[in-house]
Amino acid sequence: QHTFVPLPRRWVVERSFGWMVQWRRLVRDYEGRIDVSCEMIYVAMGSLLLKRLFENE
Repeated sequence: QHTFVPLPRRWVVERSFGWMVQWRRLVRDYEGRIDVSCEMIYVAMGSLLLKRLFENE
């Protein structure tokens, strides 16, 4: 018998995926190369970081 056991920090990953959905280019696999897709994730997360950093000023 298997029971559901939530992973301890899974919500962090799910939240990050939710933030990336705001970038339309990351919703679908438009990129032909994996390195370009990886860089787009860095751009999206960096943009979110900068937005939140300067939001409180």
